[in-house]
Amino acid sequence: MAPPFLPNCVTTRTTPTHFVRIAGLRLVTPIATILLAAFLSSCPQPRNPQAVYDHARETLRKGDPVGAASEAEKGYNEFHALSPEWSWKFTILRARVLYAQGKNEQALTMLASGPAIAPTGESAVQKLRWEGLAYTSLHRFSEAERALSAAEQLCSVNAYRVCGDVLGAEGDLEMERGHYSSAQVFFERVLTAARSSGDRFWEASALLDLSWSADEQAHFNETLDWADAARRIAVPGGYTDIAQTALGNMGWAYYKLGDPEKALAMFVEAEQQAAKLGDITDQIRWITDAGYIYMDAHDFATAERSFARSLNLSRQLNSKEDIINSLIALAFVSEQTGKLDDAKRYADEALASAQHDQNGRDAVYPELVLGRIAARLHDTSAAEKDFLQVADSPDSPVFLKWESQRSIARLYQDEGQFDLAERGYRAALNTFETARSGLRDVDSRLPFLSNAAHIYDDYIGLLIKRGKVAEALQVADFSRARTLQEGLGLLSKKSLLTPEPLNARQIASDAGGTVLYYWLGEERSYLWAVTPRRVTLFQLPSAAEIKSRVERYRTAIIEQRESTPAASEDGTALYRILVEPAKDLIGQDARVFIVPDGCLYSLNFETLRTPAAQPHYWIEDVTLSTAGSLRMLQTFHTEGNRTARNLLLFGDPVPPNEDFPQLRNANVEVTEIEQHFYPAQREIFSREHATPSAYLTSKPEQFSFIHFVAHGTASRLSPLDSAIVLSRDANQDSYKLNARQILGHRLHAELVTISSCRSAGERAYSGEGLVGLAWAFVGAGAHNVIGALWDVSDASSPQLMNELYGELKKGAAPDLALRRAKLTLLRSSGPLHKPFYWAPFQLYNGS
Repeated sequence: MAPPFLPNCVTTRTTPTHFVRIAGLRLVTPIATILLAAFLSSCPQPRNPQAVYDHARETLRKGDPVGAASEAEKGYNEFHALSPEWSWKFTILRARVLYAQGKNEQALTMLASGPAIAPTGESAVQKLRWEGLAYTSLHRFSEAERALSAAEQLCSVNAYRVCGDVLGAEGDLEMERGHYSSAQVFFERVLTAARSSGDRFWEASALLDLSWSADEQAHFNETLDWADAARRIAVPGGYTDIAQTALGNMGWAYYKLGDPEKALAMFVEAEQQAAKLGDITDQIRWITDAGYIYMDAHDFATAERSFARSLNLSRQLNSKEDIINSLIALAFVSEQTGKLDDAKRYADEALASAQHDQNGRDAVYPELVLGRIAARLHDTSAAEKDFLQVADSPDSPVFLKWESQRSIARLYQDEGQFDLAERGYRAALNTFETARSGLRDVDSRLPFLSNAAHIYDDYIGLLIKRGKVAEALQVADFSRARTLQEGLGLLSKKSLLTPEPLNARQIASDAGGTVLYYWLGEERSYLWAVTPRRVTLFQLPSAAEIKSRVERYRTAIIEQRESTPAASEDGTALYRILVEPAKDLIGQDARVFIVPDGCLYSLNFETLRTPAAQPHYWIEDVTLSTAGSLRMLQTFHTEGNRTARNLLLFGDPVPPNEDFPQLRNANVEVTEIEQHFYPAQREIFSREHATPSAYLTSKPEQFSFIHFVAHGTASRLSPLDSAIVLSRDANQDSYKLNARQILGHRLHAELVTISSCRSAGERAYSGEGLVGLAWAFVGAGAHNVIGALWDVSDASSPQLMNELYGELKKGAAPDLALRRAKLTLLRSSGPLHKPFYWAPFQLYNGS
């Protein structure tokens, strides 16, 4: 018979009698001893409670709350009887998991169910900390403050490791109360402690909190910096919950910086990760934030579904902050869709909750909605009161201030008080421009103007309505090519709306042609036709109507079906809409400078079909180029520099990988171009020598002509990462010359030609136009840049470029040389006469 202690393998419960019996067995036979040893070794060893606790905590840190909950539960069942201390440690850990899942009520219940003996030491601080956090999330602020004050008292006696976390919890409480700068102080102290401890998870958490406080203070550059730093720790560290939260915080910053496309991609990814991790609180946030993007895009049905879903989840968790945010979102979408009763109901509930919590930040949003409802109901005094309260509130974020100021202006305009309306619009734009002046880098400034596009549109419409045509043009031009001009030193950063007087007729005279200046508006669009003799304004259809035709016609050209009846009709209709109003101001073979807007950045006006007796493309009548603004055109000189004629050419690189196959005719294009320059006038980098570092060290500022024959990449989400694909650098394994690098090297070239696919860019920014390689070369100082609107054909490019440089050699200006080269293809008898082959290339005027 086996000893009674063996089946349980609990050696701590053995007795001397058992040992005697074991000794007796040992005397029977050596085989028995071996069997007993084998039996003992096969029994599982007792688990270490600290190791179990640490593993469960690390599982939670890695973003697996379900796994952590299971481990913590098993640990509690196994070790709670060892001592009250271990019972409390596993109880607190289980509460922590519930909090991470947004289950704040359950977390408090768990903490209240601990052992009868109160926790001591660090466990006592931990219990108070998690109680404070749960109460904070439930907006039971007085209870949260009592718990955290008690934790702070314990920490004043003993400097426990967890005391740094108490500071973070106090920062969370300040955040939920709307005291964002106070919260930032707490989070900065936590970051210092975390870095001193060497705990990377703690450091990432502190960085994440700092991104949160920066976001609420509308410091979006800092939000991106803090969140990116958190992700750089969290992703390699496997802290998936921190990683997804940081991603979502970055998405919100990009949204407020005016980049909804990049933001939406981040929200969708973060929401999917949060759902997978069981982090319902963050899932609610990203659903709500994505809904705002749908609402801004006028996809109201999707937005409303998103907000309703977030409200449902928030009520399930009883998360007060998320409930308020969801109610505010539903109030906004209901007001915009005319459901005023629903909008008021949601706004009233949100406002009551915010006022109960004494949270001024949460209160200003529903107040703005209530003002808009009053304005729709023509209750001017109530609307004015609400708008002014939001505009003047110290709790209003800057973007809400300019929105409320715009709402005031629209209210006055609707009531016929035009002087007050003008002042309101200028106040809104001054608030916006002050915010823009604080942005540090190009990536932030590029999309930011989209936040004010509708304010500029309203203001310009009012000025035109009042007959202030010249002033409207000045305001419009103030919003154009700002980032380009600031980078070139042509314009200082403005903190106020200060459009300087423009002599538009003189600019057209100096440029040597007619300027067609477009403004596409939500309700109506405008065209200013500027000649050396006069400025004439024409009213055009809405941006949406024009956009639908532009997209259809552009697609038809790319698919080489431009001659079909439907495509021809679009091409002719666009000519009638965009050009025909001003045709009497444009002579035959005249120079025309297009200052486009919106969808017109992606349209080559040369392809428009004139409705003459014999229809033809407009390129046969005029010489076209594109300018960013009148101020950019003011610095442009058509004749350029004819004294220096030297060429820097990069082409026919060695393919870096299978994604960029060999261009069959790249070597032909290189050969065709170089023959137009004497050997002493040209520097050619081809095959393995055509590398990014070779360009950066070639002193490109010394060349009058720069040409690239290579693949190109156009990044839609990050346009400054667009690149020319060259050969690999031997030591750096790099093969992309990107737009950021191009911007960093000042040029004086008369012409830069990028014979690469989509080198004009893939994405247009409000006021800046298509941003990509061509934009970067203009920003670097090139006088003219040729870029491509769509994929370039390797079959037609060598012939077109040969014709281009032949005309340049004869002394033609770049715009005329490019037109003549295109006409050669257009008038040819083969397939290259189609606009797909000659129309992708567009000339952009620089400074």
